[in-house]
Amino acid sequence: MGAPWNLLLYGLAGLLGGLLALRTGIPAAPLAGALLGAALVSVSGRLELASWPQGTRTGLEIAIGTVIGTGLTAGSLADLQLLWKPALLITLTLVLTGVVVGLWCSRLLGIDPVVALLGAAPGGISGMSLVGAEFGVGAAVAALHAVRLITVLVVLPLVVKLAVPR
Repeated sequence: MGAPWNLLLYGLAGLLGGLLALRTGIPAAPLAGALLGAALVSVSGRLELASWPQGTRTGLEIAIGTVIGTGLTAGSLADLQLLWKPALLITLTLVLTGVVVGLWCSRLLGIDPVVALLGAAPGGISGMSLVGAEFGVGAAVAALHAVRLITVLVVLPLVVKLAVPR
């Protein structure tokens, strides 16, 4: 089967996974579902690995950046005037923790330090997978972030419901 058909099948698998995940009601479900849908097809070995046309990744990076950027509003900047101290503390703590955990995983578990550091980074799955792709380890980073993201999206809402009375 030719590359265009493979990409269409991968796209359909991602679409189906994203639509099925929407039914779960977890945040970011379409992203996680699309990732899992396309990954299941990829790991099945029934199709050749996806070979994306030149410029596709750049276009997708621009689209993801645009989606994220449109979420920042004047209200977000107003909130940041009040929240800059916790934002700074949270950011520094997460980055330092990610570096420590990444290096620890690399040394103790024997995994590639690039995969470990990017996999332990506090970024989102799409951003960190794209950074990982620049280093040639995008799939491994995506796998680590998918496990983290799905776990966080399932566990944290329960913790919030139990820990924060409303």
